[in-house]
Amino acid sequence: MSAPARAVTVEPTGVPVLILKEGTQRTYGREALRANIMIVRAIAETLRTTYGPKGMDKMLVDSLGDITITNDGATILDKMDVQHPTAKLVVQIAKGQDEEVGDGTKTAVILAGELLRVAEELLDKNVHPTIIVSGYKKAAEEAIKKLQELAEPIDINNDEILKKIARTSLTSKAVHGARDYLAEIVVKAVKQVTEKRGDKWYIDLDSIQIIKKHGGGLRDTQLVYGIVLDKEVVHPGMPKRVENAYIVLLDAPLEVEKPEIDAEIRISDPTYLKKFLEEEERILEDMVEKIYNVAVERMKRDGMEPGKAGIVVITQKGIDEVAQHFLAKKGIMAVRRVKRSDIEKISKATGAKIVSNIEDLTPEDLGFAKLVEERKVGEDKMVFIEGCPNPKAVTIVIRGGLERLVDEAERSIQDAMHAVADAIRDGKIVAGGGAVEVELSKYLREIAPKIGGKEQLAVEAFARALEGLPMALAENAGLDPVEIMMKLRAAHSKPDGKWYGINVFNGNVENMMELGVVEPVSIKANAIKAGTEAATMVLRIDDIIAAARREEKEEKEKEKKEEGEE
Repeated sequence: MSAPARAVTVEPTGVPVLILKEGTQRTYGREALRANIMIVRAIAETLRTTYGPKGMDKMLVDSLGDITITNDGATILDKMDVQHPTAKLVVQIAKGQDEEVGDGTKTAVILAGELLRVAEELLDKNVHPTIIVSGYKKAAEEAIKKLQELAEPIDINNDEILKKIARTSLTSKAVHGARDYLAEIVVKAVKQVTEKRGDKWYIDLDSIQIIKKHGGGLRDTQLVYGIVLDKEVVHPGMPKRVENAYIVLLDAPLEVEKPEIDAEIRISDPTYLKKFLEEEERILEDMVEKIYNVAVERMKRDGMEPGKAGIVVITQKGIDEVAQHFLAKKGIMAVRRVKRSDIEKISKATGAKIVSNIEDLTPEDLGFAKLVEERKVGEDKMVFIEGCPNPKAVTIVIRGGLERLVDEAERSIQDAMHAVADAIRDGKIVAGGGAVEVELSKYLREIAPKIGGKEQLAVEAFARALEGLPMALAENAGLDPVEIMMKLRAAHSKPDGKWYGINVFNGNVENMMELGVVEPVSIKANAIKAGTEAATMVLRIDDIIAAARREEKEEKEKEKKEEGEE
């Protein structure tokens, strides 16, 4: 039932007792459950058409008129700006999946929608939601256990396997045409920032900087073993190319600091004014001299002749025009107002330490790069820092003919990087193309009778829901889902058929492992967990009590006030 829940009637006296504020809406029982199921299914249907290599894209226009064209599940849900509380719950589940493993958000949401669709059939047969929830949890546990058994170990030093994982992730994106080229860049970038700590692999994807510049084509995208700054050299008299560069990283301005308290200096003689300005210049010159001397000392220590090496100053703060002049005179290249995150990446790549006070600068604080150069990329000038001794931070410069395409390429590359990182951490993969879902569905049908009772119905329903994913793949490719499911079940009934899935490009059922359509096991496992959690959470809600909206409240209060005045 749905009603403005203002009162509960007490039977003996027949006097209504008010328990909720005026204007509060209450929906309860079967109606609340059906409304929630309908909302989650509506969101799942929205994402369903974007699923797989043949999925369509969505155009999302925000309140300011900015356009986003994408088929990335997390981005679609984020930009949709949903209002209903149940819909927000689904968006949070998708965000959790995206933060945890970085890919597979659509799988999680579509699975949640399918689980609720088959749950509705059980509800019509008077199976209680608690029994369905319990059955779903058992089915999810069994499915994840089986998934780990099915998964095949990989050698993480085998770049070909990692490229296949990146390629699988990129196949369903708008950058499909350049997937082989981009997959190679992604694998090189992720491997560059991978470290072994104890017996585990640690990968900090924040160490991979992504810079977007529209113009050129997707194949002009490049990997730089170092950092690219979206800045230009501050002074025209400075060198634009420095080889064997000694790098100074500052978190301090090359400026004369203004006093924090208001101070007033009265000057009665022009010579004092001249001295005052000269002193300001001298302070700045001393700063530059200090940087120069420390760098020269380090060069001598490294056996490098000052003529064959150069100095580069990069600061997070500003550089005074007079300081720029002194730096240029010394042949020092300088870049100012660089983001803190970029300075930290340069520190990782070059080995330079970030210094907060120029007086504390020592030769050990300097980093090194074989080349620092200002180059023109598209319409803008950028500073490339390359040839670092052990770059634990790298940059991918994404190019594309259209700004929207560059944005989508960034989202695609992020997903592919997460997939490769997950595979390195897990060391295990499963086949894509719907193969693993059909195999898990077959397994759950086999074990359902052992669970017994009404929960058996929920486990069988879970198996049907898993088949909704390959069916969505088939539908989006313009194939007959019923015919494809028959072929898939027939293939999986054979002893060696566990990796058979849909080849959406020719409509046949083929071995996905041999075709190189592979995914890390954690993406699938996490999607099953997230999808089940979303569905079970919705099934447990039987009462929605919504407070009156602020505008309605204000209007009613205004009406009351006006009535009182009359």
